Amino acid sequence: MLKKIINPILFLNLALCIIPQKATFSSTNNNHIKWSKVDEVVEEKEDQIYIDYQEIESIDEVLQEKEDQIYIDYQEIETIIGQNEELKSLKELIKSSSFNLESQISKRYPSLDLQASGFPKYVSGKNYNSNSQTTKTSQWSANPSLNIRWDLIDPLRSSEIKIARENYKIANNNFEIKRKDLIQEARAIYHKYQKSYKDIENQQFALELSITSLDNAQSKLDAGIGTKFEVLEADAQLSRDKQSLNEKKIEHQINKISLKNILNLKGDFEINPDQKLIGFWNNKLTKNINNGLEQNLTLKNLNLQKKIKKNQAITYLKANKPKIYISNTFSTAFTKGDSLSTSIDSSETGSAYTNAISLNFSWNIFNGNQNKNSYKSSKANAKAEEYSFNNFQNVLKTNINKAYLNLNLNEEKIISSLKEISSTNESLRLARLRYDVGISTLKDVLVRQKELSNAKAKNINAVYNYNLNLDELERLTFLEISNKCIDSNTMNKKESICNIPR
Repeated sequence: MLKKIINPILFLNLALCIIPQKATFSSTNNNHIKWSKVDEVVEEKEDQIYIDYQEIESIDEVLQEKEDQIYIDYQEIETIIGQNEELKSLKELIKSSSFNLESQISKRYPSLDLQASGFPKYVSGKNYNSNSQTTKTSQWSANPSLNIRWDLIDPLRSSEIKIARENYKIANNNFEIKRKDLIQEARAIYHKYQKSYKDIENQQFALELSITSLDNAQSKLDAGIGTKFEVLEADAQLSRDKQSLNEKKIEHQINKISLKNILNLKGDFEINPDQKLIGFWNNKLTKNINNGLEQNLTLKNLNLQKKIKKNQAITYLKANKPKIYISNTFSTAFTKGDSLSTSIDSSETGSAYTNAISLNFSWNIFNGNQNKNSYKSSKANAKAEEYSFNNFQNVLKTNINKAYLNLNLNEEKIISSLKEISSTNESLRLARLRYDVGISTLKDVLVRQKELSNAKAKNINAVYNYNLNLDELERLTFLEISNKCIDSNTMNKKESICNIPR
């Protein structure tokens, strides 16, 4: 290509000019004439020499990449989502529930208390009596005591441990529920971010078509075979496409901010802009519903809440039962000095100890039916949890059915939109040929142009919604998305989702 552009004579001129160029550092001002000739030759072919450097543009792009920019793959979202602040908060709640469970279990073991009243204690004073001698007190003392208690029978203890254990399970389930919800939400934003790439490409394609249409209309007007109306019409379409492109770019940036926020990313990032099918769903509707009902963590939490309410009801009934415990109290006393003596001996010392072990019980016999009413309240709450469980089952079944049907619908949309793109692309080509030969109007070209852009937009939306449905089904049913399409009913069809390249 370069040989065709650059005249061989110019190479001769360049060669002749390069020789004196080496000597210009020691030459006189007379050599400025030669320099100007070289500059003129270089300036004349400046745009042609630039062709050699176009191959380096890819290297420049690599050099301009940001060092802190990371690449996020669709499969890595499940790992990166652990940085989310809300998940970190739920992790702390799991720790709190774990410590509370350990605290309740500790009630099974003896407790040890150490008490010291006045450690040390100093007492001084004088006791006067008219019928006896006056006595004085000046004494240091210490009275530590050690108390061991072991609850042999505590009617509330077993229920409280069960409640703490169920709350710990609920905390773990809540974390897992939120994690899976955030993964699905992040993947939805990821798909939307990919979709916005394609939306921008589609709108840029529409913009280029509008520019071509405007150029054709203006050329025909200049040649005297077109009308001003067609130019205005093409210009209006171009303005609409520019505005639409700007809107797609803003939406693209918003999606990037949303993805960065939910993944809690500090620096810049990039993703694969190619929109494609993430997989196939090979599970029948019955299996989807059965597995979803069996594995759903929210349903498990509702069952746990029901158990908690029942245990609380049992706790209120057991509150009126006696509590039996063993206690052992060891008390000591140490003194130095005199107490109630006529003459103080500061060196006098004394000590004493007692040890008492006993079997005890306490019994809250009657409290005005307070526990009985609380029992009825907890039983009613347990019944409410049962109704909530049944209601959520119905909601879950409905959501699985909707996601499954929408997935099949979007499969058909993908296939039909691809056919529509092919048809409208050919229609646009024929419309332009008809317009070029003067047997059609620009209005017909613009209509076909808009139809092609809309067909591409339908395909982009269909792929986007298809991927969303796959993620939703995976979230609702706890089944995995397959990389292979194994449905025998569709494999034999020519127009099948299985035959679309990924």
